[in-house]
Amino acid sequence: MIEIIKADGQAERIRIAAMRARAAQVGADIERAVSAVMEEVKARGYEAVKEYSLKFDHREPYELTTGDLEAAYDRCPKNLIAALEHAAANIRDYNEKLLVRSQEWTSPDGGVVGRVVRGLSRVGIYVPGGTAAYPSSVLMNAVPAKVAGVGEIVMVTPPTENLSDAVLAAAKIAGVDRCIAVGGAQAVAALTYGAGFIPKVDKLVGPGNAFVATAKRMAYGALDIDMVAGPSEVLVIADETAEAKFVAADLLSQAEHDKLASAVLLTSSMELARAVDAEIIRQTGYLSRSEIMECSLRDFGCAIVCDSLNDCAALANEIAPEHLEIVTADPRALLPKIENAGAVFLGSWSPEPLGDYLAGPDHVLPTSGTARFFSPLSVDSFLKTMSIIQYDRESLDPIKDQIITLAEAEKLTAHANSIRVRFEEEGV
Repeated sequence: MIEIIKADGQAERIRIAAMRARAAQVGADIERAVSAVMEEVKARGYEAVKEYSLKFDHREPYELTTGDLEAAYDRCPKNLIAALEHAAANIRDYNEKLLVRSQEWTSPDGGVVGRVVRGLSRVGIYVPGGTAAYPSSVLMNAVPAKVAGVGEIVMVTPPTENLSDAVLAAAKIAGVDRCIAVGGAQAVAALTYGAGFIPKVDKLVGPGNAFVATAKRMAYGALDIDMVAGPSEVLVIADETAEAKFVAADLLSQAEHDKLASAVLLTSSMELARAVDAEIIRQTGYLSRSEIMECSLRDFGCAIVCDSLNDCAALANEIAPEHLEIVTADPRALLPKIENAGAVFLGSWSPEPLGDYLAGPDHVLPTSGTARFFSPLSVDSFLKTMSIIQYDRESLDPIKDQIITLAEAEKLTAHANSIRVRFEEEGV
């Protein structure tokens, strides 16, 4: 059952505040523990990584071979391999169309300027190995990196029973270069500083538990990261034309992630809100993770009934959800009003799991309101650019005095001199 709220400017804001606060539930004990791991690995390298791995995973880190990945691929059911390869092809096609190229042009002053685009040299991908295995996350992180031209992709994942054939098969399909069985904060620290055979990377992407997320946040600056992701969330904007059972199913698909997940319906129809509530009760009765879904919906789910769809859009922009479904008679009519969302799904036949697995756009998305300023993971996330500037004497001469004027205004006389000496007469 979900709480149904009539929008009044106050009740929904209390709910939004509770949703955002859930992402900050990292205790001081986790901060201290992760800080200790990071410092130990920085100081002692692989020996510290090995000690923490033996303590938490009961196994020393090790590297899998190409043969290991190929054997896992062969053991997977053929229908699973077909689905993974289809997903990888769609992800590859989407990111190839987004890929920006190096370019140069003549500036208004007559010089040549431009930008060189390069893939990062080495990227790390963290793949969780806790209560479940996520081969889709391997594809969503590795395929865009491959399209970007990353020199080496290093995947790390805990050496547990969830080091599954599906995950390893996905690594093979995506073109992962190295796969190392190591997890937790110690894996993040190893990739940040380098530790033995575990190399230092330029960027680390991929989801993880609170320890991994905290370690990534602490590592930022020594390397780049994708984002510090919070609990999953979906927001559905629907009108009276929406099918209640579809909406309920989509809300539950996010609520089953964990007890901190958020699933919210914004609608202009009280009748639909009530019908969705009834469908949630019905469908929860036969789904396997009902206890998790019930906790999630009780604490962080609701249906908010607004006066109009425009009001729904305005509230959605304030929430800035990870996933936003628009299930209305004309979903594209509302799209221009949406400013903040990680991914937008249009219409009844574009459910959020389509984006999680197969459509092509990435499922690594900003959460907890950060869609106001963060973007989804994509090929862009694995690129860096360098500016190009090339002037000759003829193009520099007409603007030399302006450069000197600006440099002297900032009291940087050596800057001004760098320009001036080029135009001094011989022997001066």
